[in-house]
Amino acid sequence: MRSSLSVYLKGFLMGAADTVPGVSGGTIALITGIYERLIEAITSVSPADARLLLALHTTEGRDDLRDLFARADGLFLMVLGFGIASAVLTLSRVLEHTLEQFPAFTAAFFFGLIAASAIVLYSEVDVGTPQRLAVALVGIALAAGVSSLPESAIGSSYPVVFVAGSIAVCAMILPGVSGSFLLYVLNQYEYMVTNLTTFVDGVIGLADGGDLASLGESFTVVATFCTGALLGLLTMARVVKWAFQEYRAGTLTFLVSLMVGGLVKPVRTITTEAQFGVTADLAGVAVFALVGGGLVLAVDFFTDEIDY
Repeated sequence: MRSSLSVYLKGFLMGAADTVPGVSGGTIALITGIYERLIEAITSVSPADARLLLALHTTEGRDDLRDLFARADGLFLMVLGFGIASAVLTLSRVLEHTLEQFPAFTAAFFFGLIAASAIVLYSEVDVGTPQRLAVALVGIALAAGVSSLPESAIGSSYPVVFVAGSIAVCAMILPGVSGSFLLYVLNQYEYMVTNLTTFVDGVIGLADGGDLASLGESFTVVATFCTGALLGLLTMARVVKWAFQEYRAGTLTFLVSLMVGGLVKPVRTITTEAQFGVTADLAGVAVFALVGGGLVLAVDFFTDEIDY
């Protein structure tokens, strides 16, 4: 019980980190000492293992599934996942409110998180070679270009949500890169937070005697995102892990450069929503940006001896 509670709390911290753009759940996994165990558990499962579900009606099939559960450290993943989900569901409601009521201040907070994360991670790479400089420029240009697009340009269709889920989940295995940041750049962050909150409200409504209609479209959106995330975890995550291991400097340079280019997104929101003639708005933007940056620097302080 004590071990499971510890894993749950670590999962909750990972979920809290991944809910806001900037700090990575992978970094929290490193801090709490479960990173290697998590990677081993995730990579021990492949999409081909899904065929075991087709043989559940047989004794041999159930035995194979139990073996897979043990090999994949299933109890650990279940408890950790529950902790992550608890944090995401709890904080998403808060974020929905702040995004709606205080868009400029929330964007300033995100700016601080992302900017400080980029500064910290750039200290881990060397962009002195022409190749890495080119990679950095491509990353910055790509993220800035996507962040500059109007939200209607990409939209939030089911295929977009599916792909966004598969991309964002890859951040789980990369210390320093936030899945929420990737959603933020892809203009899916606020959309997913809103739908997740609506979905949770619908589930609560069912418990109070409501009907399935209360879930509405939010269920389909959340299910599509989770399906993409699961597929990404079993496939794309392996590719990202390989790239990070074989081409560490170039991959990290590209990912960090995405963060720099992604700063266009919060800056656009701040300049659109904040009234810069109002002293309170100016002070608020500055304070929230400093708070966000300070949180990242605090995390970096505790991970100073950890090799990314």
